[in-house]
This record gives sequence, C-alpha cells and structure tokens, in this order.
Amino acid sequence: MIGIGTIINVAGILAGGLLGKLCGRFLSERYQDSLIKTCGICVLFIGIAGAMEGMLSVEGNTILSGGSMLVVACLALGALLGELLNIEDKFERFGEWLKIKTGNGKEKKFVEGFVTASLTVCIGAMAIVGAIEDGIFGDYSILATKAVLDLIIILIMTCSMGKGCIFSAIPVAILQGTVTLLARLIKPLMTEVALANLSMIGSILIFCVGVNLVWGKRIRVANLLPAIVLAVAAALLPMWGG
Repeated sequence: MIGIGTIINVAGILAGGLLGKLCGRFLSERYQDSLIKTCGICVLFIGIAGAMEGMLSVEGNTILSGGSMLVVACLALGALLGELLNIEDKFERFGEWLKIKTGNGKEKKFVEGFVTASLTVCIGAMAIVGAIEDGIFGDYSILATKAVLDLIIILIMTCSMGKGCIFSAIPVAILQGTVTLLARLIKPLMTEVALANLSMIGSILIFCVGVNLVWGKRIRVANLLPAIVLAVAAALLPMWGG
C-alpha cells in the first residue's frame, strides 16, 4: 500500500509524543531544562556529523574538505528568500492557531515545541528518499526506520517542551505525503549529487536547531528552509552537479 510509510512515521511521532507527555509530568522544571539542553547537544552532533560527511573526504592519508562555496551560496540566498517570505512567522502563526484550536492556550512552550520538533523531524534526506521509495515501489522501510528515530526524538522533546511537539506529525504528514504522491515527478531530480547536497545543507539546519535548544532561540531556522531547495537545484548546475 503506497503511503503506509508516512502513516507509520506519523504514528511513531504520536506514540513518542504521548509517551513523552506521560513521562514529562513527573519531571520538575529543573529536570526538563536539563533534558532539553541534553537533547540540543545530541541534535548539534547529529547535524555536525551529517555536514562533515558531506564536506569532508579522504584521499590516501589526507582529509580533504569541499562544498564550502555551495554551503555559503545556499545558506545566504536561502536566508534572503526565507526572510522575504517570512516562513518562521507563518510557522509560528500556524502553531498559535493549533494551540488555540486544540485547547492548549495555557501551554507556554506549545509554539516553540511545535516549531522546533517539526524542523527536527522534517529536515533531512530520509524524509525525501523514504517518501519517494514509498511512492514508486511501495517500499516503506526507510520511513519505518525514520519512525523509530522520530519516536525517540519526539519522546524526549515532549518531556521537556510539552504537547506542541506532538503536532509535528502534521507537517511530516503533509511533506512526506506530498512527496509520496509526486514521487514519479520528483525522482529524476533526486540525483546522487542532489541527495548529497540536501543531506549536507539539511544537517547544517539541524545543527542550527540544536543551537536554539541549547542557547535559546538565536536563529530563525524556518527562514533558512529555502536553502534546501537551492541545494537540490544546485545539483543541476555544471559547477556543482558533477
């Protein structure tokens, strides 16, 4: 059944969120603060690992770096586009709408939890590749693996940031569901270089999410999302497409 991968992924997020909410009520604010910073450190290292995998290569006994110009170009132009579209503000307004409509008006961290969790589980190559595989071949194995990872991430985030994290299931369902439906159109664009670019830039954005978790909101990460689209588009250019 095509689309079952996204259903499994959404179910994993909901399960993680519900478990996190049950566990979180037994934790005092001090423990929650410690947990969110620990989660942030983990996200930082996940982002660093993904970015370095894309930027570093080994030739013989030498470690070479590359992709710096691609990173600068995609992030700079992506930031300008994101600020122009003000994606972060729209994300937060949707979070505020959800907060009211779901009866969570008194939940202080609802919007922060929703935005942070959504960015963490939506950004990355697994979401795109998994949805394409599901849409064309009915192979949901990648998204099933992602569901387990997301369950753990959302469980921890919900413990420290509250119910808003659970609703990250909505953008995941929309993104992965759309990619699954359009898989045959998108697949030709997702070359090996395009996926490598997506993974590298996506990992840098995940690192930025970690920065916000550890040091408070300092980066409008949602406004950097166009950088991912630009990274995929760059694979079509001779200078970055290989």
